[in-house]
Amino acid sequence: MKILQYNEDHDNFRMRLRRFLESEIMPYTDQWEKEHITPKWAWQKMGREGFLCTSVSEQYGGLGGDFLYSVIVAEEMTRTNHTGLASMLHSDVVVPYIQSFGTEAQKRKYLPGCVSGDIITAIAMTEPDAGSDLASMTATAEKSGDEIVLNGSKTFISNGINADLVIVAAKNPAVENPYESVSLYLVESGTPGFKKGRHLEKMGFHSQDTAEMFFTDCRIPEENRMGSDGAGFHMLMEKLQQERLMTAIGGQAAAEYMLEITQKFCRETADATGKPLSKRQAVMFALVEMATEVRLGRTFLDKLIAGHAAGEPEIVETSMAKYWITDLAKRVSQQCLDLYGDYGFTEACPIARGFRDIRVMSIFAGTNEIMKQIAGKFMGL
Repeated sequence: MKILQYNEDHDNFRMRLRRFLESEIMPYTDQWEKEHITPKWAWQKMGREGFLCTSVSEQYGGLGGDFLYSVIVAEEMTRTNHTGLASMLHSDVVVPYIQSFGTEAQKRKYLPGCVSGDIITAIAMTEPDAGSDLASMTATAEKSGDEIVLNGSKTFISNGINADLVIVAAKNPAVENPYESVSLYLVESGTPGFKKGRHLEKMGFHSQDTAEMFFTDCRIPEENRMGSDGAGFHMLMEKLQQERLMTAIGGQAAAEYMLEITQKFCRETADATGKPLSKRQAVMFALVEMATEVRLGRTFLDKLIAGHAAGEPEIVETSMAKYWITDLAKRVSQQCLDLYGDYGFTEACPIARGFRDIRVMSIFAGTNEIMKQIAGKFMGL
């Protein structure tokens, strides 16, 4: 019995997206990996076809779809074996802040462009000395007349080079309580005082642009604040649940994809005796063991997806899934790479890219150690 109930519209959407990715995106992914960035036209093509921000209502140009559409996009994007077109970050992590906390004027101004791909978004939380501990951030936001003045730096910002719109978390230095001092602000690329820094070189995620950001007396209208003054920390905590679930979905899809292509390789590649690698007991057992863990992960994850789609998020189980599934994906990438032998050491092997890319997922959305702390706290430990 399947936990998630996809209907005909979902299935048609998946097939249309898969065909689109195969014809319009995948022929270019190797080039984008070498260039270390995905061009904006790819985002715009994705948007024009209705594959970005599927949860945004029709009122703002979106599909108005349920959460299963987000799951479908995340899974199918994983099958492209590249990370540059970070639609999950844009559609299901950043844009939901605007949907939930933006004013009507902010929604009308930005959401249509987010849907079409003309506006690429990023969120700037992480700082050089403040990662998972958001309360320790030092970027400031001070009121000056009817403007807000931003100062500080951010780092490891995904979509940082391509971003046209950034949600920036910053503190009011006059408020001592760190949990009541943070607010979120919408900052457009090109705003005076806002500078994009280095395009960071990474061990993986090569086609994904990751950057530093600097704010030096960056003035924005006070109306660019989202939600009430000082509510930013609570807004971040609320939306981080979906971000963690989306990270688990990405990790699960990556594990399934790597296992699928490795099984195919082992069935079709002969050993020295002329028999398929999959007939060797050690290889067979390794594949079966990985398949068992991957199916366990899928069952656990689908239960969480169903609850999230029904408006019943599980903080403890989401934290568990985020850490366990991303760790699972790392184990699978390692074991699959081993089964390729010498070929696995070459860039021609598709697992090589996946092996590099999957490493950072245990850091995204709060490190896996933080996930265990959260689960432990809510378990009363």
